Amino acid sequence: MSTKKNKKSFWQRPEGVTGMIFLGGMAVGAGYLFMKFASFLQTQTGIFVALAGLAIITFLAIDSKSRNLIWYIYKSIMRKITGLFIQMDPIGILKSYVDDLKGNLKKMNKQISQLRGQMHKLNEIIYKNEKEIKSNLTLASQAKQNNKKNVMILKSRKAGRLKESNMKLSDLYRKMEILYRVLTKMYENSQILMEDISDQVEIKEQERKAIIASHNAMKSARSIISGDPDKRAMFDEAMEAIADDVAGKVGEMEQFMDMSANFMNSIDLQNGIFEEEGLKMLEKWENEGVSLILGEEKTDLLLQANDDSDVLDLNQPLPEKAKMENRTNQYDNFFE
Repeated sequence: MSTKKNKKSFWQRPEGVTGMIFLGGMAVGAGYLFMKFASFLQTQTGIFVALAGLAIITFLAIDSKSRNLIWYIYKSIMRKITGLFIQMDPIGILKSYVDDLKGNLKKMNKQISQLRGQMHKLNEIIYKNEKEIKSNLTLASQAKQNNKKNVMILKSRKAGRLKESNMKLSDLYRKMEILYRVLTKMYENSQILMEDISDQVEIKEQERKAIIASHNAMKSARSIISGDPDKRAMFDEAMEAIADDVAGKVGEMEQFMDMSANFMNSIDLQNGIFEEEGLKMLEKWENEGVSLILGEEKTDLLLQANDDSDVLDLNQPLPEKAKMENRTNQYDNFFE
């Protein structure tokens, strides 16, 4: 079992921060003791004590088994201390992410419905403007034939303003279409993500209990001394790697939802007003790198939204991902 993906070193984990603080405290304490007992260290007994301490440090540096054992004990103690303040159980962390995803999916469903309603209204405004453009151009043409110059100018200018407005509204609709396609795909992928996490939690919770029951601290220590990997530590590393991956995806999901809400709130279809800042935020997201939750599908969605031949069906229901018996769980390879 190896965690090749997103594997963190001890110092990058929460217990590593505790470990650094602890080491800093030890260094300060050692400096204080050195200053306090400096005169003692100059005596024959003090020199003997200092040499004995140096010999122990040298032995630990040379003997890998002893060094690994002390390193294992140190990490275990730091993990225990850190666990008093924050959630360290990867199973518990994943369960909280499942709850977050359930809440986010409800919010996203509501957000998609609101966006769909706005897009229907925008379509109606564009269609109405198109009719008025044609009507005004017809009236301008008739006025020209009847030598009514003022009427011709008035109707031509009105048609021009409506055409300019429709160009802006069409660009806005295209941006809203990108938003809609991305939100619906995120909704679909997040359902799969929640299903995969739930399956992993259900299976791995029992597996972790079995590992904990069969590998107590003494057995783990003996494994470290003999050079064998600690199965519990490796299992927890795999679960932590999953939790880190899920954290990134949930974070991206929530960030995109916030951006979508801000974008939609900046639009006033009644008066044909929308803030440029909202468009800039969406364009920034389009130009950013690969999406964690969408993967390569992000590029495909952007291409579809800019393809006039690929017409978006706003009446299509939201995708509900049915559980597939033979589908591979995206986190199974974290334990290979």
